[in-house]
Amino acid sequence: MRATDHLCQLAAADWKAATTHPFTTELAAGTLPLSKMRWYLAQDYQFIDGFVRLLASAIAHAPSLADSVPAAQFLAVITGPENTYFLRSFDALDMDEAARNVPPAAATRDFQDLMAEAAASGRYELMLAVLVVAEWTYLSWATPVNPPRNDLPFWFAEWITLHAGEGFEGVVEYLRAQLDQVWPTLSAPAQQEVETLFIRAVALEYAFFDASYAACPQS
Repeated sequence: MRATDHLCQLAAADWKAATTHPFTTELAAGTLPLSKMRWYLAQDYQFIDGFVRLLASAIAHAPSLADSVPAAQFLAVITGPENTYFLRSFDALDMDEAARNVPPAAATRDFQDLMAEAAASGRYELMLAVLVVAEWTYLSWATPVNPPRNDLPFWFAEWITLHAGEGFEGVVEYLRAQLDQVWPTLSAPAQQEVETLFIRAVALEYAFFDASYAACPQS
């Protein structure tokens, strides 16, 4: 069994809850209230800074140039097409500066803290544990609903296509392979630390979808 499959099994209940969440189900169906999507986008956009720092730290700690190149290419996607998606969605959903720059919710702060903790650890395997969860959970919910329905507005449809398809599958496989590769070199205590961080990250992904779905009951 791959190490990343082992880790996923340890968090099986929260993994299933996060990757089959009503938030993403309704997003894919086009029935998610726009108030919830606005809340989600404003909160999720706050992850970009911390995610970029975490990914950059992983690039710096990769064993070789060959190991770092795919992550560097993915970094360009996050700061390019994904960042542009957010800005276009803010405009299309009539989100002014106040709506875009809201204080972080508790679920947002918790995941920001987790990313900062992994980045500050100086340990490649801990950085990878959080990165794998962040991207693999999104691939897992987006793949079954890709390609999106033709009638979906772009703020729903492009959120799906950004997290599915061959290119993104390659990113997730790269991150998983990096963690699989380093796993056998770790001591038993170090492996336990990876397991703990992986489980925490999955729980926080689930909590963030829960918070997003509970937000703003009005349309």
